[in-house]
Amino acid sequence: MKRKFQQYFWCCALVGFLTLTIYGWGVESAQALLRQHHDSPGILRYHSQVSIKDEKGYAWQVLLFKQNYTSAVKDLRLRLVAFPGVVEIAHPQPLLIETAVGKLLSASDAYALTTPVPNVGEYNLTNILSKLSTTDAIKLYVPLFSGQQLVLKISNTIVTEWQWLVTEID
Repeated sequence: MKRKFQQYFWCCALVGFLTLTIYGWGVESAQALLRQHHDSPGILRYHSQVSIKDEKGYAWQVLLFKQNYTSAVKDLRLRLVAFPGVVEIAHPQPLLIETAVGKLLSASDAYALTTPVPNVGEYNLTNILSKLSTTDAIKLYVPLFSGQQLVLKISNTIVTEWQWLVTEID
C-alpha cells in the first residue's frame, strides 16, 4: 500500500512538472525596459526598448522615444529594427496598428523620403498612442518590400509602459 502511494505521488509530481514546463515554453515573455541616455551633455532622455519575436522567430528591437524635445509638441516615434538581411521594410508604407477591439490605426512612415537601411522602420505615433488602451495588447502590421505584412504582437504591459513614458517622464 505504501509503495503504491509513493508511485502515485511521484507520477503526479512528474506530470505536474512536465505540464508546467510545457506551458512555460509556450509563453513568450517580453518585458519592455525604460532606458535613459544622454541626448547632449547634462540632458537625459528616456525611451522604451523591448525585443520581440515575430511569427517566424526572428527578433526585433522595438523602441518608443520622443523626438523634438525643443518643440512644444514632442513627436513620438516607434523604431522597428530587424536583423540585417532577414527582412526589408517597405517605405513609405504606413505601419498598421490593430487594437484589441479590431480597430485599425495607421502610423505614417518617418523614413518616407530617406531610409538609412532596409531593415529599419520608424513611424510617427504622436496622435496614435492616446487612442490605445493601456489594458489591451496590440498588433503591429509591418509592411515588407515583398508585399507581405509581418505581425509583431505587443503585450499590454508594453503599451502601458509606452503610455507611462509619455505621461510621466519628460
